[in-house]
Amino acid sequence: MFAFTNSKEKTSPTIIGAGASIVGDVKGNNIVQIHGTVNGKVLADTVVIGRGGRVIGKLVAKTLFLHGFMDGPATVDVANIFSEAEMTGILSYKKLNITNNNKLECKLVCRKGGACNE
Repeated sequence: MFAFTNSKEKTSPTIIGAGASIVGDVKGNNIVQIHGTVNGKVLADTVVIGRGGRVIGKLVAKTLFLHGFMDGPATVDVANIFSEAEMTGILSYKKLNITNNNKLECKLVCRKGGACNE
């Protein structure tokens, strides 16, 4: 089955499927969903790292939904960390939501203007 983008759509999600492996940078104007592996920098408004997804490298986004694995520095406005998520490195955020997770081995840094500075 083929998927086609409607010509009236201004943006569409970038999806790295399960089993796919990318070495290099990924930049999306809207949403980047990662269900495979990215070894490089990820830049997008919203990044979703699925349960089988892995990112090794720098991540910059407004919003992060982490279900999988992240190794590297991440700079986000809002970080949503779910129960099976794993992360090493440094997570720099303004707002942090963690749901039943005890697998984080990263340094947490709340940036100026974040909810922790109020």
